[in-house]
Amino acid sequence: MTEEKLKIYHGNIVYSKSQDALAVHRDSYIAVKNGTVEGIYDLFPERYVGAPLTDFGSSAIIPAFSDLHVHAPQYPQRGLGMDCLLADWLNTYTFPQEARYSDPEYARQVYGAFLNDLIANGTFHACVYGTIHREATSWLLDRMEQLKLRAFVGKVNMDMQSPEYLCETTEESLCETERFLEAHAGNRYAKPMITPRFAPTCSFELLKGLGKLGAKYRVGMQTHLVESRWEAAEALRLNPDCGCDTGIYERAGLLDNGPVVAAHFIFPTDEDIRILKRHDGYAVQCPDATVNVIAGIMRTATLSDQGVRLALGSDIAGGHLPGIYTQAARSVQLSKLKWFYEPEENRPIPFAHAFYMATKGGGTLFGKVGSLEPGYAFDALVIRDFSDPFRSLTPEETVERFCYTGNQGDIVARYLGGEALANEISF
Repeated sequence: MTEEKLKIYHGNIVYSKSQDALAVHRDSYIAVKNGTVEGIYDLFPERYVGAPLTDFGSSAIIPAFSDLHVHAPQYPQRGLGMDCLLADWLNTYTFPQEARYSDPEYARQVYGAFLNDLIANGTFHACVYGTIHREATSWLLDRMEQLKLRAFVGKVNMDMQSPEYLCETTEESLCETERFLEAHAGNRYAKPMITPRFAPTCSFELLKGLGKLGAKYRVGMQTHLVESRWEAAEALRLNPDCGCDTGIYERAGLLDNGPVVAAHFIFPTDEDIRILKRHDGYAVQCPDATVNVIAGIMRTATLSDQGVRLALGSDIAGGHLPGIYTQAARSVQLSKLKWFYEPEENRPIPFAHAFYMATKGGGTLFGKVGSLEPGYAFDALVIRDFSDPFRSLTPEETVERFCYTGNQGDIVARYLGGEALANEISF
């Protein structure tokens, strides 16, 4: 029988009690057994006397973050070309950058740095886009599996309306995707996901083929969905028999095989919403990215009220910062802006709602992560006390201030499955 590993941590414990409320346990103890939260106690539990105790004082212990939309190959271009509109940004920066991943050595260098930044910023669960290059994307997925980072990673599919150097044939795209899915079918933590870039760059023949692969290997799909008015219109121009963008993927058989992750989801029709809900899909808000490329602002509160699952994404490098905590703050800001200009259709969301999207809301995609309730994996961060000498902050105020003003240096400690992580991982 395996010996149980029990550890106790002391601090101010904060996590999502519900979608719009935080659970706060001040000056409390959290017991972690074999990497899973056993319970939270006001006093050190007598039955655990002698167990190792780590005291974080007035620091806040919170769940690690989940990023449900990030482009690993775009990491080198973060913060560049942000004065461009989307088309110019893609053609000048993104597509030439993604072409470089035909070189496996370049891919390893970039993906190693990307993963270090992800971990440093407290993101331990992620939905990640690779490129069309199977070998490079496989290295990324293998490394995340070795690190026990919970993830879905996709080899991107594009067989039309793309630069020649990034455009696959339909047959090649399907063949390489199947090899990718087959190679990683047994993964426990980081798993493969079908990843058509978006409908305008994928023939319906390709999408149908991907649907068959999804059914064969029981894997889900991530894509950009109704991100812009142009995308929605172009998707329907190319697929006139479908009633909406989301309907294209449903008709191709891509929504029944596993998790469905819809990045951006800014201009959905009522039918888009009905279809995404029918398949229990996630709509991912990427606040910085949609401002940088002027795509639009998600109707966060309205979609939530309609029962759509919501999460947050950094969308590196459309977004310029890797920390999901910054996106939680931006999500609140954009909900207020949306409400200010369109008050009849929107309302602001409270900070607690955005924090839920960044932790438990997105974490549900990966299993029991994103909370510190009993039974959840102890994937956790310790945030320094943000109090000023002249004003003491409550634990929830510390968490809010961290999301608005903090950086990776304010994370005192990181735990993945109950094990402490170093800031830098050797690759």
